[in-house]
Amino acid sequence: MKTRAVVLVEGISDRLAVETLAERRGHDLDAEGIAVIAIGGAHALGNALRKLDPDVEVVGLCDAGEEDAFRRALEASGVGTALDRASLEALGFYVCEEDLEDELVRALGCARVTDIIDGQDETSRFRTFQKQPEKRELSLGAQLRGFMWNRKIRYAPLLVGALELDRVPRPLDGVLAHVTR
Repeated sequence: MKTRAVVLVEGISDRLAVETLAERRGHDLDAEGIAVIAIGGAHALGNALRKLDPDVEVVGLCDAGEEDAFRRALEASGVGTALDRASLEALGFYVCEEDLEDELVRALGCARVTDIIDGQDETSRFRTFQKQPEKRELSLGAQLRGFMWNRKIRYAPLLVGALELDRVPRPLDGVLAHVTR
């Protein structure tokens, strides 16, 4: 099937999260003509937009720290002007507070994420991570998010797979809903 829509995300973990949620929601993205593309960071958005067929619907997902980069690239590409968060969402571009891992940890809760880490036989690694001097003062949620940072490709589908479907973080749910409507 011809690609009718593209979801642009910063990295592979974001792509895996969107694809996992789509599968859980009963969508066959390939059959629906939807591609999820990891662009290699928010600053690559402009280049990604230039490469796409103008007839293809484009939506995206980014971290809060990259919102301005997304906004500038969209404005430079003529997708919108004077974009704020609400107008970004109206266009199909959703922003995760902090990042997607933070959204997932908050949605699942620390106890559930800790159980998932245990299920991956990484509890001792997480405990070692927590003992690092710069990590000791962080909240458990911040520690979990930090631990996920170098493991996010592994954990993104696991975390999304563990979500109750009525607790999916708004940006993740929003970008998928926008492109599959």
